[in-house]
Amino acid sequence: MKVSSHKTAISRNNFSRPIQVALANQLFPDNTSFFDYGCGKGDDIRALKSIGHEASGWDPVHKPKTKLKKADVVNIGYVVNVIEDQEERIDAVRKAYDLANKVLIVSARLIFEISKNNHRPYKDGFLTSRKTFQKFYTHEELKDFIDSTLNVSPMPGGPGVFFIFKDESLKSEFEANRYRRRPIAHFKLNADDLFEENKAILQPIIDFLLRRGRLPDDLEVSNVKKIKEKFGNVKRAFSLIGRVLKQSDWTEVEKERSEDLLIYLGLAKFTGRPTISNLPKDVQLDIKAFFGSYREACKQADELLFSAGNQSLINKACEDAPCGKLIYDALYVHESSLPKLSPIIRIYEGCARNYIGAVEGANIIKLHRLKPKVSYLAYPKFDSDPHPSLKGSLVVPLQSFDVKYYNFSDSENPPILHRKETFVPSDYPHRKKFEKLTKQEEKHGLFENTKIIGTKNGWDDVLKLKGVRLRGHQVAQIK
Repeated sequence: MKVSSHKTAISRNNFSRPIQVALANQLFPDNTSFFDYGCGKGDDIRALKSIGHEASGWDPVHKPKTKLKKADVVNIGYVVNVIEDQEERIDAVRKAYDLANKVLIVSARLIFEISKNNHRPYKDGFLTSRKTFQKFYTHEELKDFIDSTLNVSPMPGGPGVFFIFKDESLKSEFEANRYRRRPIAHFKLNADDLFEENKAILQPIIDFLLRRGRLPDDLEVSNVKKIKEKFGNVKRAFSLIGRVLKQSDWTEVEKERSEDLLIYLGLAKFTGRPTISNLPKDVQLDIKAFFGSYREACKQADELLFSAGNQSLINKACEDAPCGKLIYDALYVHESSLPKLSPIIRIYEGCARNYIGAVEGANIIKLHRLKPKVSYLAYPKFDSDPHPSLKGSLVVPLQSFDVKYYNFSDSENPPILHRKETFVPSDYPHRKKFEKLTKQEEKHGLFENTKIIGTKNGWDDVLKLKGVRLRGHQVAQIK
């Protein structure tokens, strides 16, 4: 049977999903070169060129005359799933890997994307109604295929998207950045005339302290020459900063950065924790500043990881969480709440993220209290819709990793959210608006029957019964 592989290429007006995931994970710093192995019609090439990257690609149908070329980032996106010959799949991935200087991106369609009505079994995959071949992988199956083909452990970027790093330090930097919280916006500084006089010179040190929680090495600040000319060395410059810096702010930054490191080192054990020499230089300096030695840091990281396997400790941490909606078997939090949670909950969630990668569109995270499981829920209109509908959920059991996906995008009666303020931290921009709506809804008795309001139709029935409607985040009486 002749398979029409050329028909699998599609036209897009934006980046493909693998490239979107790579961009979100900061794999395209300035001056990054790109090669697309199996580029189809070349949409990713054009899009990356438009933002300043050197980009080219090859495709057996659409760009067969293009020469294969080495590049910093190489993508083989949704290629292995359209090749019906197993040996040809292996050969394609190995050729793409050989072209990558820094990282290879591999992606494939996943099993929950299959439409059984339009597909019939063929070899180890399916034939579509267009006579194209598609092999649908599980996330684990794709990971194992890459691992066995390249003998390199791939890092998940998202469901069905993997990054394979050519250098251990690049991999370590990627992992560390994944679990590093954003720095606080600024320090509150006490007034001091001498500090104000030298603030411009000292600002790079302050910015570094916000990011790393420690004093910088000479090579880590841009104006070290000026600092030395003025103060002699960085430590003396910091002594002046210390006169205006609130100790509580400094202590909080140190605490946050050391916790981020422990979470990274704990989760790195799953993919093979690197030797300290293979860590980025800045991470090495972080470890020395916060823990004294790599051995001590790894010891504390192992203890934290071990504690995340104790469900009673997870349950207690959920009960004590400073934000989130707590129910009998789970803690629901908005993605913005994760940095506010305790290290044990963060590494618990990190175990799922370390396996599946970032789940695009998932803005509510369900941390199961009674079973080792994390779910990622997508509510596309969380901020704008007073009671947003669930589009889909991805469930990651932490013992079997038998990932399940549930699609509600076509449901006429999807689950919806109430009391949105309970999911977000106290400093969330829209929290006050959410709280005001909840008070109005309580006043009108809209939450009296909790058994029926959890879905769109049930909620609409209650609104009709009470004679009210919603105008944005306000309750209005129907006249």
